[in-house]
Amino acid sequence: MTCGVGVIGAGTVGGGVIHTLLNNGDAIHDKSGQTVRLRHVADLNLDPLKEFDLTGVTVSTEAKALISDPRVSVVCELIGGVEPAKTFILEALNAGKHVVTANKMLLALHAPELNEAAVRNRVELRYEAAVAGTIPIIKALREGLSANHIRAIHGIMNGTCNYILTRMSEEGLAFEDVLQQAMDQGFAETPPDLDIEGHDTAHKCAILASLAYSTPVRLDDLYVEGITGITGQDVAYTREMGYQVKLLAIIRQVNGAIEARVHPTLVPDEHLLAAVKREFNAIYVESDIADATLYYGRGAGKLPTASAVVADIVDIARRDGAPAPEPFRYVHDLPVREMGLLRGQYYLRVVTEDKPGVLGTVCAILGHHGVSIASCTQKDEHGASPVNVVLMTHETTEADVKAALAEIDALENTAEATHLIRVL
Repeated sequence: MTCGVGVIGAGTVGGGVIHTLLNNGDAIHDKSGQTVRLRHVADLNLDPLKEFDLTGVTVSTEAKALISDPRVSVVCELIGGVEPAKTFILEALNAGKHVVTANKMLLALHAPELNEAAVRNRVELRYEAAVAGTIPIIKALREGLSANHIRAIHGIMNGTCNYILTRMSEEGLAFEDVLQQAMDQGFAETPPDLDIEGHDTAHKCAILASLAYSTPVRLDDLYVEGITGITGQDVAYTREMGYQVKLLAIIRQVNGAIEARVHPTLVPDEHLLAAVKREFNAIYVESDIADATLYYGRGAGKLPTASAVVADIVDIARRDGAPAPEPFRYVHDLPVREMGLLRGQYYLRVVTEDKPGVLGTVCAILGHHGVSIASCTQKDEHGASPVNVVLMTHETTEADVKAALAEIDALENTAEATHLIRVL
């Protein structure tokens, strides 16, 4: 039996999927015993298709024509964004077609609605490529770790941010300089806001949190902080202390609620995630039966992402009409925990005038709010002004730290807002 595939969107990822289906059918058949054929491609811009031999493949500018094509049993939505992607997916599901997508934003915003349509029509909705590209983290959570209670997930899931932070650490470059180079080379999107402000990682965080704890997770409930506030000084100082700065998605369950947050995090040098460099992604999962597992690879790119899309197509072909598994299992309705309840260690860099009594006042304010200091170092020569005072706290709460910093930043001798980075 042949599985017919339609691809909506012939851009970067779509082009990779077309290339893979046209050139690697023998590998697919050898490994799965399935015959998968490209039957239809739809895009408003047909110019990118000139590089392919599409003999026997229908080419159109109408997604609806692709969805209604009787030769197409699996529809790949690869245009991204919310609309018209959502409409196309719902039309395909309602037409009894299986759907494969790489659309993380759409899933983060509308997964329950899409899930309901897939279940109602008894078809599959697969989305491995939506989180961390070629890394099979969706399959790992749904299948490989299905017998486990997930204790925590820590993920580096944005290659642009990891590339920037790596070069800042290894080469001592400023954030703005690395970002500009990344954009000039076409490595970072223009504008890069979705990446560097943490929103791209937040989309993936919401999807993984839903899978890990079988509950709907609203994107608006996540705490999201990007890397635009990370300076070369912070990267250098924390590296001296034995840490690497990484933008992490952190997911765990605490007292019947979910922590789902995205922010720069200090990762100890001995942790496996500290060794993940440049554009690579990695997801570290802690579970009760399997213990710690690490999933590593390229989180984006034309062919790595296409590999994940085609793997989903092959999985659908393998099932050959068997009952479709639910895309998401919503058996709980757990709240997302308030950020102020977070407990952990904090790196603080207070920028202040070097005057008698200032440091004592800072420490007194921290102590008043129950924030205990583990270490304190003045990084500038005595007499320089202003000076950087680097503090590492003992474990404390986010609410207490933020309350203390509001007072410290309001002091007459504080030169700028205190820099804060949470510690893994």
